[in-house]
Amino acid sequence: MKIVILGLGYVGMTAAACLAHSGHTVVGIDPNYEKVRTVNKGSSPISEPGMDEIVAERVASGALVARAQLDEAADGAELAIVCVGTPSAADGSHNMAYIAGASHQLAEFIAERGTPMTVAFRSTVKPGTMEEFVLPIFESVLGDRIDLLELVYNPEFLRESTAIADFFSPPKIVVGTVDGEPSAVIDAINEGIDAPTFYVKYRESEITKLVDNSFHAVKTAFANEIGRVCVDLGISAAEVHKIFISDTKLNISPYYLRPGGAFGGSCLPKDVRALQYIARRTGSNTHLVDSLIDSNEAHKLFLFNFVTKGLEHGAKVLLLGLAFKNESDDLRESPNIDLARMLLTAGYDLSIYDPYVHPDTLMGENLGVLSNSPFVRKLLVTEARVTEDTWDRIIDSRSIAHTLDIDADRVVNINRLA
Repeated sequence: MKIVILGLGYVGMTAAACLAHSGHTVVGIDPNYEKVRTVNKGSSPISEPGMDEIVAERVASGALVARAQLDEAADGAELAIVCVGTPSAADGSHNMAYIAGASHQLAEFIAERGTPMTVAFRSTVKPGTMEEFVLPIFESVLGDRIDLLELVYNPEFLRESTAIADFFSPPKIVVGTVDGEPSAVIDAINEGIDAPTFYVKYRESEITKLVDNSFHAVKTAFANEIGRVCVDLGISAAEVHKIFISDTKLNISPYYLRPGGAFGGSCLPKDVRALQYIARRTGSNTHLVDSLIDSNEAHKLFLFNFVTKGLEHGAKVLLLGLAFKNESDDLRESPNIDLARMLLTAGYDLSIYDPYVHPDTLMGENLGVLSNSPFVRKLLVTEARVTEDTWDRIIDSRSIAHTLDIDADRVVNINRLA
């Protein structure tokens, strides 16, 4: 396949070299003449292990050339990949000037030659960019010939210094299209790559890199804050790190990463507060850790607004689950109790069902929680019983209220937010 790549930075140069190495014919486009000269002389304009060797080999074979602008060298290309920069603007948004320029160039190129082309964007952009910014540019040029364009958002997951290995062995492949269906052209360039592949609509694909990179930043900041605390306490941060990452069942896993209810229970809130206290005493400045409780409280308010949207005052609400997690009767700092209290205060007619919480058998602190929230005993539906082995099926069913024989205008299960 003949492929045009716009932008020969780290992302674009890696794609150009690796796709040429895979047997495709690649034309790299970049307005920086020095980059173009460097590539055409058989060298890489970026420093990346193994890149010079691939570029030299592919340029010598004629499979890779560079140009300063779209010209006849790109004739016959079936695919264009846009890898131009989207640097931060003063307000934190992306500077979209390069995206706009690349889109105009490609739209005019397609219009002039009159043959179909797939255009895949890999530059990091905000959700809505393909539909609200890029597509209108192509429509303004192509008009009623817009069907010549297949527009795709195909984010990359490359790390500098391991970019070549990451290209051929990515953690995942994400293909965003207008309808969430596969793109045959993108599938063709990914042939032979073993990675989980997700076909989604534009917005889901566009937010992926922002989510990933923000989480990587969270992990780095968290690790550094814990490191500061350890150093200030005379503890080996390296040993703590070794212990932490050994736990792939909970610490490094999908658990705790699914959007849903706020955190609660006897451990997380208590231990976060304890770590905050220790950090204050040692002067470790754990700003990320300090934000966790505030973020959790904000999420509780979000959940209330989310589950009551469109409900009339006094509507009947069935809250599924009272304990802080499913298959437990632990009520300590349960966000479900906080949500129940907010629903009552707002004037909704509330019922609560949790097959694992039995007021007459609660003991210790859980009994104390019940005493401090007397409305729970009154609103907890105990006469409607389902067996525990069918509970998971019930909380995912659309006929929950009917199954439990409870009249409700809305059924709420915050652990199914995702």
